[in-house]
Amino acid sequence: MSEEEKQQQQYKALAKKELTQSERFMNMVVAQFSAGVSEVALTQFQKRLAQNYFISLDSTLRAAEEKRLAKSERNRDATPVTWQNINMEKLARDVVTYARVGFDPAQKNHINMVPFKNKRTGQYDIGFVEGYRGMELKAVKYGLDVPDKVIVELVYSTDKFFPIKRDARNEVEGYHFEITNAFKRGEIVGGFYYHSFSQAPHKNKLVMLSIEEILKRRPKHASPEFWGGEKDVWEKDEDTGRNKKTGKEKVEGWYDQMCLKTVIRAAYNDITIDSQKIDDDYLRLSQLEQEYNIQSVEDEIGENGNRQRIDITPEGEDDDPEPASDPEPPPASDKGSDQKKPAADAPPPNPDEMDLDFE
Repeated sequence: MSEEEKQQQQYKALAKKELTQSERFMNMVVAQFSAGVSEVALTQFQKRLAQNYFISLDSTLRAAEEKRLAKSERNRDATPVTWQNINMEKLARDVVTYARVGFDPAQKNHINMVPFKNKRTGQYDIGFVEGYRGMELKAVKYGLDVPDKVIVELVYSTDKFFPIKRDARNEVEGYHFEITNAFKRGEIVGGFYYHSFSQAPHKNKLVMLSIEEILKRRPKHASPEFWGGEKDVWEKDEDTGRNKKTGKEKVEGWYDQMCLKTVIRAAYNDITIDSQKIDDDYLRLSQLEQEYNIQSVEDEIGENGNRQRIDITPEGEDDDPEPASDPEPPPASDKGSDQKKPAADAPPPNPDEMDLDFE
């Protein structure tokens, strides 16, 4: 058999294996949609959402496995991050919950999936992180009093901002906002969001956040590639074959956009949920959010935790949560391959392809 024929057979075997995983995933999702009801057919929209979840998660798992293999053997988790090692039953239940609400991983800033190693089962569970557009979707669907418009703005030092709060003379809250220098607005001094009700203006609500209040909501391990600041510079030590810290470099990041996203999240978090609209899917969402928060805390605890987070940033993935800054880069290859110092002038990732993993 020629080398070309062998490669073709390997390709066909791989394609068949991937198709099997896709079919297995779809079959489990269909079973969860049909649970308790006989012969329930998925709508075309639900089928498309399920396919989007598979495609997005498949890309995430591939990136996680590449990162796992890039580590030295002594620091590498022995369990590959592949479909065979995913808790598929739990994943199917969770996907159905998010799909019923309308979260679409193919849409920017809707939902992100992060693999976690569950040391109790030896498998990987998938954590779901809502983006700010996903929060908007949930607020509109389950909100008690959903505003007609949600206006979000950052205020810079050269802007003119004057709030009008409700009092004995003013029945309607409002504000005056003027940009005096559109292309050189100065430093961010704060931000605000405004809930507007066209049919009931007396409900209009203005909330202001100082820059200190915005930064309070910044992740504990905020990545300088997004928030700006300094990060360590590493390069390979030729004598030891290990990476060593050689100094720090300043990263511009996407500070303005991160601040804006923080205020947007606060705006939609402030919409009260209507208890009469709460259904099984919403209760399941709340449970999954609590599980993710617990997993994040356990990840901070380290060895005392029950799960180990696989921290990845899949290329081209929309709405990934901002990764925690690694205390050190991956160790140098055991084979002594050259590891180049990261370029200091490399552009930071696009913040529209990432989101924040905090309230």
